Amino acid sequence: MVIRTSYDDVKAYVTKDGSEIRELMHPAVHGNVNQSLAEATIPMSASTLLHKHAMSEELYHVISGKGEMVLGVSVFAIAAGDTVCIVAGTEHMVKNTGGVPLKILCCSSPPYSHDDTILL
Repeated sequence: MVIRTSYDDVKAYVTKDGSEIRELMHPAVHGNVNQSLAEATIPMSASTLLHKHAMSEELYHVISGKGEMVLGVSVFAIAAGDTVCIVAGTEHMVKNTGGVPLKILCCSSPPYSHDDTILL
């Protein structure tokens, strides 16, 4: 089991919701079991697609930038230092409203899966 990753060694890819993701630790690659940790990057003026996860609860922690979060029926501003809990089954999306790429750490439990991502 890999217990350490290096940011420069983790290749980015685009998820079903349209964000660029770096899986910093994921069971499919690193051997951990119960959760995944990724960095999402949303370019200026861009947004993710509205989606939900049937099984995964997510924690979003904003590293840099600012944006607007849609979480169920709520819409609110997010900025560096904010953390949001997204309960499984809750519709959500993020729009970058700032002048720099919006970067968010995303922790998912159970781990992120394309099959668990439902576009709305």
